Amino acid sequence: MKISEIPSEILEEVRKGMAIPAMPLALDENRKFDEAQQRILTRYYIDAGSGGIACGVHSTQFEIRDPEVGLFEPVLRVVSKTIDEYCEKINKKILKVSGVCGGTEQAIKEAEFAVATGYHASLLSLAALKDSSIDEIIEHCKKVAEVIPIIGFYLQPAVGGRVLPYEFWRKFVDIDNVLAIKMAPFNRYQTFDVVRAVCEAGKENEITLYTGNDDNIVIDLLSEYKIQTSNGEKRVRIKGGLLGHFCVWTKAAVELLQQIHEIVDSNNPIPPEILTLAIEVTDSNAALFDTANNFEGCIPGIHEILRRQGLMKGIWCLNPDEILSPGQSEELDRVCKSYPHLIDDDFIRDNLSKWSE
Repeated sequence: MKISEIPSEILEEVRKGMAIPAMPLALDENRKFDEAQQRILTRYYIDAGSGGIACGVHSTQFEIRDPEVGLFEPVLRVVSKTIDEYCEKINKKILKVSGVCGGTEQAIKEAEFAVATGYHASLLSLAALKDSSIDEIIEHCKKVAEVIPIIGFYLQPAVGGRVLPYEFWRKFVDIDNVLAIKMAPFNRYQTFDVVRAVCEAGKENEITLYTGNDDNIVIDLLSEYKIQTSNGEKRVRIKGGLLGHFCVWTKAAVELLQQIHEIVDSNNPIPPEILTLAIEVTDSNAALFDTANNFEGCIPGIHEILRRQGLMKGIWCLNPDEILSPGQSEELDRVCKSYPHLIDDDFIRDNLSKWSE
């Protein structure tokens, strides 16, 4: 599948910049796949205004790929089918992103399944190639990109990524069939390496930049990069977000992105209150992702918010040791109380019965 095969109205929205939540995994009290609850979550993200949904990524739990679990294909299939059925019902189209992991053989197999199941692009994790050379990783990426449009992924080392220097990104952006890059190193220097590589290659109109920097979401989206390249000055922006943070309080996140786009398009000075809002979003993410405990409770934190809202039945993870950290629930209480404008409880309360039909 090629980028040109993505429906034009979806591709146009990708280029403008959209909010793409990273789909969590719905389980029951026996840690078995809860298809009904997964469909409810999917409908929520669509009605909340998401431009796309990413499934089979970190928030979906990498253990779905374990042979004894065997949930990678069932979960991706249910989410894809639900998106198609619900979007047809409400006359909407969104981008469907699959996660792709592992060595080259596994990654190609997962990409082929994604294409067969109707996904438009794959977010390509390189966590399994920690000991590979840059050239080996580039060859891996090329082979996956021959199957499906890929979204590059700079994942922070703290949660399984590796440092990927400018040299890597300069080669990566020359790969055919790269749709976008999600930058999530949680590091301003490393984020700049990616932006610079895209500009130096002259690919700023072909490869759309998305933030995954949960510690810097709003500032990433507000900032214009002005980079001097061998072909002159280039100006480029990070257009949207593909984030675990966006899989909770999603309607509020979509509205925030729209607000940022309006500020950027107006060419007016950035209002001071939006900079305050940036800090509030980062503080909320700290509680959600459990930064106080090196992200140990990040997935349970997501589940806890969704449980409180009625979108999940519990916070169960495939790994029974993945639980809320001590004090994390109280931190979630604090940020929900402090920033009611960043949550969407009322929207969910008004629509939950519809999504459950």
